[in-house]
Amino acid sequence: MKKIRIPLLARVLIAIVLGILIGLVAPAFIVRAMNTFDGIFDQLLRFFIPLIIIGLVTPAIADVGAKAGRMLLITVAIAYTFTVLSGLFAYLFSSTLFPKVVGAGSLTALKAADVDFAPYFTLAIPPMTDVMTALVLSFLLGIGIAASKAEVLGKGFGELRTIVVRSIEKVIIPVLPVYIFGLFLDMTAAGKVVPVLKSFLVLVLVIFAMTLVLLVLQFCVAGLVARKNPFKMLWGMLPAYVTALGTASSAATIPVTLRCTTGNGVRESVAGFVVPLCATIHLSGSTLKITSCAIALMLMLGMPVSFPALLGFIMMLGIVMVAAPGVPGGAIMAALGILSSMLGFDAQAQAMMITLYIAMDSFGTACNVTGDGAISLIMDRIAAKES
Repeated sequence: MKKIRIPLLARVLIAIVLGILIGLVAPAFIVRAMNTFDGIFDQLLRFFIPLIIIGLVTPAIADVGAKAGRMLLITVAIAYTFTVLSGLFAYLFSSTLFPKVVGAGSLTALKAADVDFAPYFTLAIPPMTDVMTALVLSFLLGIGIAASKAEVLGKGFGELRTIVVRSIEKVIIPVLPVYIFGLFLDMTAAGKVVPVLKSFLVLVLVIFAMTLVLLVLQFCVAGLVARKNPFKMLWGMLPAYVTALGTASSAATIPVTLRCTTGNGVRESVAGFVVPLCATIHLSGSTLKITSCAIALMLMLGMPVSFPALLGFIMMLGIVMVAAPGVPGGAIMAALGILSSMLGFDAQAQAMMITLYIAMDSFGTACNVTGDGAISLIMDRIAAKES
């Protein structure tokens, strides 16, 4: 019989519902047992984060450097600019609106140490290096491999990337629903889940609206450069948007994105180059989601929201997102390191970020994919001028 595959979002939703229902009646020993499991998984996740950065960022930078050409560099620059601007848009929108729609400090109780349901034991799994060291090392190695054409080392890091992606696909992602189940089990048993769910629902609706506004802005810029009607071009990308909502994968949507892009008048040679590349390096929607969710959680947890700190975070996020593997939830896995090192997110805040991100995973992917069409319009205009 054919094996039935339940999408990650469905598994996360099931985990949340079960966590709430069982948390209402679960005895203390079950909650403590799950907190013990969550503590061990959190340590494992912290161990993986530097490996994820080294294993994904290094070959990503090496690949871009090895293929360096004028059109590629321009595309990378535009994609990075779009990604960073989406983060700044998210900051402007979120810092203005969220204080009015989410209660400032409403989740401060979650930051308190859990005394009623303490884990039975803890297991420390120290990472081999910290996050910033891993990032600097990745840049050094990636640029070095590209500059020196170190084929053996490049192949080695390509194989490391395969191992890291497999670890995410086969270990981290399958266990995430259990981890989230334990989080909501604990919050329900402690009487903290109601404000969390109310805040999460508001955030999902607001951030979905933000992605639509962002797409309008991106296509207005593209329409201005390409001298075309932006709303007609945006409408032409609708099949790609809907497909990405269903697949939650930029790579799986490439054929539809290509067809929509060429239907908008972009030459096939340009679309065939830009769309597959941007499926990897352009993650405006993911950056908007992560930035917005981070700001919302910081407000609700009573953490200071500082523009200089968030500006550095957004600029680093635009680079880290390039390393996001083509698996559901891959972007948030790659971003956990800088959420911790640059914004001070603890294990519980990171778990809520993962939950929020996965709940909106298809929104961000659809925004990424549709935005690829805007970049293609700009690149088609640039290519036409140079030819």
